[in-house]
Amino acid sequence: MPTSSPLTQTAPVNRLIGDMPKIGIRPTIDGRQLGVRESLETPTMAKARAVAEFLGNNLRHYNGLPVECVIADTTIGGVAEAARTAEKFRREGVGVSITVTMSWCYGSETMDMDPLIPKAVWGFNGTERPGAVYLAAVSAAYNQKGLPVYNIYGRDVQDMGDTAIPADVQEKLLRFARAGLAVANMRGKSYLGMGGVSMGIAGSIVDQPFYEDFLGMRVESIDMVEFVRRMERNIFDQAEFEQALAWTKANCKEGKDYNAPEKQQSRAQKDATWETSVKMALITRDLMVGNPKLAEIGYIEEANGHNALASGFQGQRQWTDHLPNGDFMEAILNSSFDWTGIRAPYIVATENDAMNGASMLFGYLLTNAAQIFADVRTYWSPDAVKRVTGHTLSGRAAGGILHLINSGSATLDGTGRQSRDGAPVMKPYWEINAEEAAACLEATTWHPGSLGYFRGGGWSSQFLTRGDMPVTMCRINLVKGLGPAMQIAQGYTVDLPDDVHHTLNERTDPTWPTTWFVPDTTGSGPFRDVYTVMNNWGANHGAIAYGHIGADLITLCSMLRIPVYMHNVAEETIFRPSAWAEFGANEPMGADFRACANFGPVYK
Repeated sequence: MPTSSPLTQTAPVNRLIGDMPKIGIRPTIDGRQLGVRESLETPTMAKARAVAEFLGNNLRHYNGLPVECVIADTTIGGVAEAARTAEKFRREGVGVSITVTMSWCYGSETMDMDPLIPKAVWGFNGTERPGAVYLAAVSAAYNQKGLPVYNIYGRDVQDMGDTAIPADVQEKLLRFARAGLAVANMRGKSYLGMGGVSMGIAGSIVDQPFYEDFLGMRVESIDMVEFVRRMERNIFDQAEFEQALAWTKANCKEGKDYNAPEKQQSRAQKDATWETSVKMALITRDLMVGNPKLAEIGYIEEANGHNALASGFQGQRQWTDHLPNGDFMEAILNSSFDWTGIRAPYIVATENDAMNGASMLFGYLLTNAAQIFADVRTYWSPDAVKRVTGHTLSGRAAGGILHLINSGSATLDGTGRQSRDGAPVMKPYWEINAEEAAACLEATTWHPGSLGYFRGGGWSSQFLTRGDMPVTMCRINLVKGLGPAMQIAQGYTVDLPDDVHHTLNERTDPTWPTTWFVPDTTGSGPFRDVYTVMNNWGANHGAIAYGHIGADLITLCSMLRIPVYMHNVAEETIFRPSAWAEFGANEPMGADFRACANFGPVYK
């Protein structure tokens, strides 16, 4: 145990400005009274309450706070009740809308007309009343009015008095709600670009229209000299700095210095670099979410922060040619624990790659767990591995492996030292215990930064991700004339024999964290084999989330009108708005592109 006292979980808190969005439940009904409406009131409201209870019991926001559901005050049989419900939802801060019906209703009179709120309709599959007929009718109205809606229709007929939510309906409710909450949680927040373009990397040419038009976020930018100012003028919580530095010395083990002996920094220089690295972490956090302690020492403006849900740090080269790199800052903030305890991770993209930052943000909001940032660096074929190491790849790795590695910014959760039912996982922070956090720290060593890359020094994390974790790698790319497009690769992390890993890892920079990844292949298209996945990857970086979340990513992208051009997700799990089928049901990928282009960005 590297800690003198175990880390404890922090209480869930909203670090950003603005209330957490709620899910609005709209029970619609046949408005004809004198027998029809009256017979439907009780079962329709019961269904609405059942959906609210189900979602409330199975969802949390990314920060651990509970997801609240708001039910309309009455069933909605016409436009007046629809308007009253819309006003209630506006007051209550509803960001996602689910309509529930047991029967026929008047489609265009009862529908949700708010263009910014993701919408779904569950039309009950029953024979006593035609809920499915309303679902089809209102879906047609949504599509005609340009308001894409997600249809939920159970596979099996239920009896009118059946209050259960079938398993297939549950799956769609959760998939829609997770994606809808991600959309609502991004709206109005910021991406904070700290610095400018890193080494000509396209993703760090921060595209403000993308964030504004597609995500509903603003882009804030600062020059990296702000770090120098805050360090030189002590614009940070000095008491917390001392606590953080002591915690870092106790928990972050130093590893081998790979620099040539004649070039290595002195012990005094390395100690000073630790101090700078810890200050950079404090300052980045304060820049993102603010810190009331700064107001207490006279820095009222700085105490506000930038309301940043995600950020990126340029670092290379203007900063790292002179000052310590941002590896410690990025790695520890991206992790689910630090000197304050076990807490929600921050999203910080290395090299200010804002497109990978957005991809990390998608994964975080859908899973509530920390994200790995990595270079998609090398495809190792079975023949190449055999030639270099003498080892024959087998099992999942038999067709080759991808080496995911980057200069220390990957979350320490990515060590895979958390577990569930005996298997390695990456958990939401509120499920992580002290022993698991300690194990992640114990599995990580910190090495003096390569002075060839980082002339100012720094500390880079090194760990090896445990194998057999289901993971999803994704990346949003920008294409002139097309706009953003997403690629998704589901697969597994794999273990290699220690000597094989060591031989392959030593051929690159061994001071950086490694994840050996094998995407699931299909034998055709961009997933013909592992090499083809690498050959079709659209940029040098990827965001890696725990779990096979490709279906959730596809649902989220359709909400945001971002087409998906490469994925290995099972067709039967894909859930997009009903209108997408009308752009070519037999060609779902092409239909996705055409529908996204037709409806355009939500916020433009």
